[in-house]
Amino acid sequence: MQAFSTNRLVAVVALIAASFSAPAAAQYSNVEEVGKTPVEAKFSSGGRIRMSLCPGGVHIHGSDDQLLRVSYDAPGSVSEVRVRMLVDSDHATLRVSGCPHDNFHLTVELPKSTSLYVRMFAGQIDVQQITGDKDVELTFGQMNVDVGQPVEYAHVDASVSSGAIDSDPFDVHKGGLFRSFETSGPGKYRMHVHIGAGQIELR
Repeated sequence: MQAFSTNRLVAVVALIAASFSAPAAAQYSNVEEVGKTPVEAKFSSGGRIRMSLCPGGVHIHGSDDQLLRVSYDAPGSVSEVRVRMLVDSDHATLRVSGCPHDNFHLTVELPKSTSLYVRMFAGQIDVQQITGDKDVELTFGQMNVDVGQPVEYAHVDASVSSGAIDSDPFDVHKGGLFRSFETSGPGKYRMHVHIGAGQIELR
């Protein structure tokens, strides 16, 4: 009888421990830093991120690290640059504000398998080594996106209100006012890219 009671107590303790450890295993970070670089938080592969970025030169690229890492530089002061990161399980948001107006460079590193939603007013965005959905819009400037394999996409649409779209992988080259193209394929990812005025290059 004593053995049965002991075993039962062990099982109850294990169950309680599991109930506390399960939520702890989920990723959660809420980070806000001003004038500090780099800024990082744990972020696992396969997640989704929404970015709102200030104007400048932005390089978004995938890495093998399970991290969201932001770094930046400019010739002048960067003491007012504010980076806000919120990671909740497999979803993250990133906001960067207070950037200098001249020659500001921002680098965002994240796991290679990540779905992107990016909005920026002006500048240049480069997206490299990212496998996942891509939803990127820029009001004025240049956008360069590494496509990977076109067959990986279920749907692709690209548009400019004024400017050009160039894409060797999709054999599309258009310029002028209100230019766009749309295509479907056998893959699972979706890509939407748009510029108000400027150039899109899908590589």
